[in-house]
Amino acid sequence: MSLEFQVAAKTDVGCVRLRNEDNFGYDLDRGVFVVCDGMGGHAAGEVASKIAVDSVLDYFRQLPPSELQHIPAEAPAENLSVRAQALSQAIQLANTAIHEAACRDQEHAGMGSTVVCVLADEDCFSVGHVGDSRVYLIRQGAIEQLTQDHSFVTEKLRLGLISAEQARKSSMQNVITRALGVEETVEPELDDIVSAPDDVLVLASDGLTRSLNEQDILTAVSKADALGNACEELIQSAKNAGGEDNITCLLIRFVEPRWYEHCLRNFRIGGSR
Repeated sequence: MSLEFQVAAKTDVGCVRLRNEDNFGYDLDRGVFVVCDGMGGHAAGEVASKIAVDSVLDYFRQLPPSELQHIPAEAPAENLSVRAQALSQAIQLANTAIHEAACRDQEHAGMGSTVVCVLADEDCFSVGHVGDSRVYLIRQGAIEQLTQDHSFVTEKLRLGLISAEQARKSSMQNVITRALGVEETVEPELDDIVSAPDDVLVLASDGLTRSLNEQDILTAVSKADALGNACEELIQSAKNAGGEDNITCLLIRFVEPRWYEHCLRNFRIGGSR
């Protein structure tokens, strides 16, 4: 079964910050979607997140499509698909680009960015991330977080040193343990997942996920009659909750092509005209 994508995205400076250091981008032809949250003084965070988005998109725009064809629908974690490996390479190149830019310009020294990205085709998708931006999957009325934050609080939670309630209330939620550009190399987390009709992926910066819980996100997306309206609702809800950080969300829906779109595609491929 071949699926297609619908997408909508929005970013907002929020209610407190003076600059928006979040960035997002996507390329429907390549099936790549990216959200980044920058960090650093003197607008360096904005620079870092822009470099990250541009680097990931440029990598896939320059990659021959044949290298991403005939990829298995799913693969065990120790044997990731070519698609996931390509995501890893794109993230590594983004890390290098930010690190080198920071070394060239003293005002941007120490800048970095989170990244969360999806590479999707007709049957499956891969997820790659560094930092605490997140991807959620909404499927059949349920929501699941597909990424685990690279953060001080999450690491303590994983080790059982604090409870989920303590993690939620911690004043150290913004301390991340992994980011693009901080070191010469970085290790992204990767996963391969089979897609299904009507799946919705939510890519979000922490300005959204700290303000809204999973049920809030699920309700906003489920009730909206269009992805663009869902983005608007999510951003406004996060601002109503305080909007202390920049807020970004990017939504992807997997849909079955309508019957006449199949006919048109086959007509073009057949070369009848």
